[in-house]
Amino acid sequence: MLYVREIKVHPMTNNSIFRRIRFIFQFSDAAIVQIFQLVELSVSKSQVANWLRKEEYEGYEAISDEYLAAFLNGFIVQRRGKKEGAAPPPEKKLTNNQIFRKMRIALNLKDEDIIQILGLVNMKMSAHEINALFRNPSQRQYVQCNDQVLRNFFQGLELRENRTR
Repeated sequence: MLYVREIKVHPMTNNSIFRRIRFIFQFSDAAIVQIFQLVELSVSKSQVANWLRKEEYEGYEAISDEYLAAFLNGFIVQRRGKKEGAAPPPEKKLTNNQIFRKMRIALNLKDEDIIQILGLVNMKMSAHEINALFRNPSQRQYVQCNDQVLRNFFQGLELRENRTR
């Protein structure tokens, strides 16, 4: 008789994404506060600590779409530099596609880089499939990014970053 163990996969929450990015790039709480300051948003170290806690721990606070978008915008500024003019306001509602796009911009990733990163966790996607994730939602070829793709991207990114250290 064959027994199959059920693997429970948790949905990608804003907090889990925030924790992942912090872990992959080894940001201190102070560094995260500075990233928020790059987009002229003031947060405290205690707020950051509460966002980084797991759900089952006391003091846990869910990070809103708007704050996660602001953090990702700050991450882009940190990695790529500030653009001329006023910074765009953070999105009030954030999708996996937008999170993926912001990571792509921050890290200056090309399609080949994303294919390689996903390949590190044995996920195969073509350049056409990747491009569909970054299209405008009103376009016919647009494809919604599911949690599995985003999770695999972060896992592959972690492996890639660990290799470069």
